[in-house]
Amino acid sequence: MFGLPLAFASPWLLVAFAALPALWWLLRVVPPQPQRVPFPPLRLLMDAVRPRETPANTPWWLILLRLLLAALVILALAGPIWRPQASVASSAGPLILLIDDGWPAAPDWPQRRAVIEQRLTSANDDGRPVAMVPLAQAPGDITLGTGAEAIDRLRVLTPRPHLPQRAAHQPSLERILATAPNASIVWYADGLDQDGGRAFAEALARLASGRVTVHVADQLARGLIDPRNRASALTATVLRANAASDAAGTVRALDQRGRPVGEADFTFGGNDLAAEVTLELPLELRNAVSQLEIVGERSAGAVSLMDSSSRRRTVGLLSGTNADTAQPLLAPGFYIGRALEPFADVSTPQGGTADAIGRMIDDRVSVMVLADIGTIPDPVRPRLDRWISEGGVLIRFSGGRLAAGDDDLVPVRLRRGDRTLGGALSWEVPQALGSFSADGPFAGLPVPEDVEVNRQILAEPDAELPARTWAALTDGTPLVTGRQEGKGLIALFHVTGDTTWSNLPLSGAFVSMLERLVELSPTPSADLPGDGAASEQRNATPAEVLSPLRTLDGFGVLGSPPPTARPLTATISRVATPDHPPGFYGAAESPSAVNALASDARLVPLNLDGVAVTRASYAPAAEIRLAPAFLAGATGLLMLDALIVLLFAGALTLRRAGTAAVVTLCLIAAGNDARAQAEANDAAIMESALTTRLAYVVTGDAEIDETSRSGLEGLALQLATRTAFEPGETIGIDPETDDLSFYPLLYWPVVPEAQAPTPEALSKIDSYMKLGGTIIFDTRDALYSTGSIANGPGGQALRRILASLDVPDLEPVPLDHVLTKAFYLMPSFPGRYAEGELWVEALPAGGDGAADRPARSGDGVSPIMITSNDLAGAWAIQPDGSPRYPTTPGDPRQRELAYRAGINIVMYALTGNYKADQVHIPALLERLGQ
Repeated sequence: MFGLPLAFASPWLLVAFAALPALWWLLRVVPPQPQRVPFPPLRLLMDAVRPRETPANTPWWLILLRLLLAALVILALAGPIWRPQASVASSAGPLILLIDDGWPAAPDWPQRRAVIEQRLTSANDDGRPVAMVPLAQAPGDITLGTGAEAIDRLRVLTPRPHLPQRAAHQPSLERILATAPNASIVWYADGLDQDGGRAFAEALARLASGRVTVHVADQLARGLIDPRNRASALTATVLRANAASDAAGTVRALDQRGRPVGEADFTFGGNDLAAEVTLELPLELRNAVSQLEIVGERSAGAVSLMDSSSRRRTVGLLSGTNADTAQPLLAPGFYIGRALEPFADVSTPQGGTADAIGRMIDDRVSVMVLADIGTIPDPVRPRLDRWISEGGVLIRFSGGRLAAGDDDLVPVRLRRGDRTLGGALSWEVPQALGSFSADGPFAGLPVPEDVEVNRQILAEPDAELPARTWAALTDGTPLVTGRQEGKGLIALFHVTGDTTWSNLPLSGAFVSMLERLVELSPTPSADLPGDGAASEQRNATPAEVLSPLRTLDGFGVLGSPPPTARPLTATISRVATPDHPPGFYGAAESPSAVNALASDARLVPLNLDGVAVTRASYAPAAEIRLAPAFLAGATGLLMLDALIVLLFAGALTLRRAGTAAVVTLCLIAAGNDARAQAEANDAAIMESALTTRLAYVVTGDAEIDETSRSGLEGLALQLATRTAFEPGETIGIDPETDDLSFYPLLYWPVVPEAQAPTPEALSKIDSYMKLGGTIIFDTRDALYSTGSIANGPGGQALRRILASLDVPDLEPVPLDHVLTKAFYLMPSFPGRYAEGELWVEALPAGGDGAADRPARSGDGVSPIMITSNDLAGAWAIQPDGSPRYPTTPGDPRQRELAYRAGINIVMYALTGNYKADQVHIPALLERLGQ
């Protein structure tokens, strides 16, 4: 309004300003009340001749004061708002909110959600129909509802671990705009143009011309791609979309249990959009790394998962050529070694063939490469056979020695002699590489057109030859053959490892083929062949189906896969989609990784230049409603006017008027906002005071909160069935706002991305525990934490929560603790998992006779319990009473023990340490015996 960030909720009330001139005239015509003076009779005689008089008017300054008072009232009633949102300034027609809820929105999701909720609140106040469309979810028909309904949906909305599917929602937008042509569109974009963002904005501008607002953040998400386990370090590439994003940061490496094993800093140079980070770690630690993450970024795109194929193998290389060859740079060992260096550590033992092979087996190499070794010596042959059968991968290259030898450790029967250009078994021109087998390890590799073969060792044709041919020439003869031997593999290149028989070693396909073969070997983290332990690890074949094992959420936290996650095959692209979220797929021993970003991805900023949309930021609008201030000013002027009228009427002396003015100003300054108390809150408080209920802490994650609710309901059902305690309805509470004193026991599921509570909430929690309440913190990560409960992702979040609390010394529940005998005899406290322990306040050391006590307790109930076994997951039930989740490892009795553990915990929280009185049982029995 007039160039100012000012709007009015009810601008039509400003018409009342037209009445101010009439009010001016009215105030001038009506004079103030005459003053009261004593009647002097003699004064009448002195003024027998009266001068001409005119009526007295109201002073101009008093009229101005009253006009100002009226103006303030009019402005207050019109609902003035400073820095209003656009929806308030032009509140006409339905409002459609499009939300990019993919992983690029995750780093600043709370800020985005606050801005969106503010927009929805304003729309709800205006009574506008609202539709909210999360663009990362599956498209469907768009329906209009109320702003309050949209706010409820927004509060449970969390980012998805893949990119938004904007184009897929365009048809449904066209349909809703056909029924509501005057609707306004607000797109809360993530700022990236990864899915045709500009084209989507142009389509919106065509569909709702002049009614499209696009919010774009200043700081865009960063990504992490291409983790590589190189010869001496781990490397990865950090991406950013523009130079305005943070130019520095830290990448951290985590092992399979979420424990940090190293970190390194990175810095973008100038306007660079990619920066390489190097983590220098020992080989053992590098092979233990399962994921890299950008510290503090909190998104699936900032996490790069590493599976067994990323772990660096040790490859033993033995060549049949003499060590003193005149041209070592042209020897087969040089070509093969250079091809292996990018993804493996190459070991080249010296000595004779038997000694070298034995040394490689002793060193537990993953792959053994024999280049033109004619015959395997008999003394080492049994060890080599056992090494292969236990999972080793043997790769052999042809040559003159192998062609002339009589070794049967090859995948196919060989025809003695070789096929040469111009020989008896010959062709007129060199043969090219024809194809890769669709069922072999080279499936999916591009076939190079520049590879030519001049000489090769032929295989004897038989029924098994086609199935064992992994690469063939254009005439159908095999170039690479292979077969499985026990748990291992034997592969043969029918050409030499140098360029004498073909130019394959000069091709990039040679490196890719060796890499595929090395990936078939056991990972260094598994039991390697050579020590008698068998390894069943093997990467997926193209036809193998890999089920989701653990997946990332939008914030980059590993957890259980969602119900919508579908299995994938080796032929599916390893980039996240809605059906295949990023994470690990396949067997737990050797899973395959799917990442949110491809290894060659780049982050492109959303460019809206020239698009007919209104741009906005995610900076909080911070709108200020001025009506209370205007009403307060009008009240002050009204009281001032009343004082002036009393003064003119003579009811106040100047001294009394001054005192009244001071008192009035003090009352105005000391006034507080009056707030009506909701009767519903009073009813809820009364209900909690009269009924003992099980309570859980609301985390904001809809799935976790539903598990907590249904879990405590399942436990309440068991309590009512087995004990005299009948709990009331389960309730979810927020420590920030709710009173905790009504609940003897709180179940707090720890979310890995949870932040520490505010100081006010921490003060309430601390008071709750010190006044007798008990909180069960459940990190739900027993499968991923070892040694200490704080090792898992949930345990690390728990550290942040408890950092500012006065927590007593803790210990695992001892066998003589009251908790083990509160209702059932319980030596352990399993939940959905059984690996974790239950930690409670440490008991004081026992005195004389403590060893004979059947139960021991401290002075009261432990104020804190910590577990990682996911208790609520074991207690949770479906509406029909069936279990919601399976237990791990799947013991049929585990769920029953979990219910018993819950009953013991509740009884302990309610009754305290009364069971510790069992210490007197021996004395009582002795007296009864007497």
